[in-house]
Amino acid sequence: MPRLLSFLVFLAIALSILAAMHGYIWVRLVRDPGVAEPWRRIAGIALVLLVLSFPAAMFLRRTESALGQIFPTIAFGWLGVAFLLLIVLLAIDGVRLLVISWELVAGWLRARTAEAPADPARRILVAQAVAGAALAVTGATTVFAVRRAGGPARIDEVPVPIARLPRALSGLTIAQITDLHVGPTIREKEVRRVVEQTNGLRPDVIAVTGDLMDGGVRDLGPIVAGMAGLRARLGVFFVTGNHEYYSGFEEWDPFLRSLGMRVLHNERTAIGDAGPGGATIDLAGVDDYGHSMDLRRALDGRDGDRALVLLAHQPRGIEAAVRSGVDLQLSGHTHGGQIVPFNFVVGLTQPYVRGLHKLDEPSAGRSGHIYVSRGTGYWGPPMRLGSPPEIAKIVLVPA
Repeated sequence: MPRLLSFLVFLAIALSILAAMHGYIWVRLVRDPGVAEPWRRIAGIALVLLVLSFPAAMFLRRTESALGQIFPTIAFGWLGVAFLLLIVLLAIDGVRLLVISWELVAGWLRARTAEAPADPARRILVAQAVAGAALAVTGATTVFAVRRAGGPARIDEVPVPIARLPRALSGLTIAQITDLHVGPTIREKEVRRVVEQTNGLRPDVIAVTGDLMDGGVRDLGPIVAGMAGLRARLGVFFVTGNHEYYSGFEEWDPFLRSLGMRVLHNERTAIGDAGPGGATIDLAGVDDYGHSMDLRRALDGRDGDRALVLLAHQPRGIEAAVRSGVDLQLSGHTHGGQIVPFNFVVGLTQPYVRGLHKLDEPSAGRSGHIYVSRGTGYWGPPMRLGSPPEIAKIVLVPA
């Protein structure tokens, strides 16, 4: 019952936000420009249906039906367009507000008001110009964002200094794939491209840090099976993200293992030179934050003098990780914000949104790094703006 209540509260908040966003769009694109009937009523009904399409899409995408593949794509595609349209309209209104404020300060608005009353026809003409400009800018931005999301991932090479790294392992590379979100619009072609790009880096280790799929094994298994083509000298490792639990990870776990991935459930392994006396470091992996994550179990009994790399889907928890001796944490989850300016919203829930960061924990006398990938795919709207998809090539070097 508490979970049902929490879901209903979340649904009510989400629908309220969506309704407010679409109401604002209706005011600025329909009411203010003076759209005539019956188009005015049709536009209003269409926007109401679009608001309701999002909870419908969330339900249908769990059904693994043909409608469950197509309808969410349309609904989330519109969500991206609506978000961009909202941002453009707010930006235009912000500029107009600044102009009006300046006129008030200068006394110009008062003088013009005294000389001539407001002209309703002129006001409608301005509203129509604003609506046209907003639609044109949003259309161009949408095309760019869709092309960016559907294109090849950008390869970002990131050197990370680690004090305890054995000299023999200097230059060890880890290719990070995260948040691919195989599902309605990310299919065989995209998986094949990611595998080819990753293998082209010739990494020592491949780390898949969660949110690999959005759906069940029956529907997406044949597509995700393409990940079996990943090749790395020291192995391919996987940790869960939150979407794995939404997709039924009990079935995905053995399936991923059958593809040659080592799934790290709150555990660690040694990587490096396997021979006697060979140089090695610890690679640990934890389940998603809030879904049975147990860092203590993953690190229990380890040698504190060995360098330690942690795979954890969410950046949250990095402080505890550094206090526990983690030299580098590789995370995703944030998508780098995916669509600017949503990165500022993500920053309210996560300590880091993208890139490499150093964290000092004076109380424990330790410091460590975290690298947060922007993600290799996308979720929801098939768009990326200001946050291109990436495959990170992490290069470990002695500090």
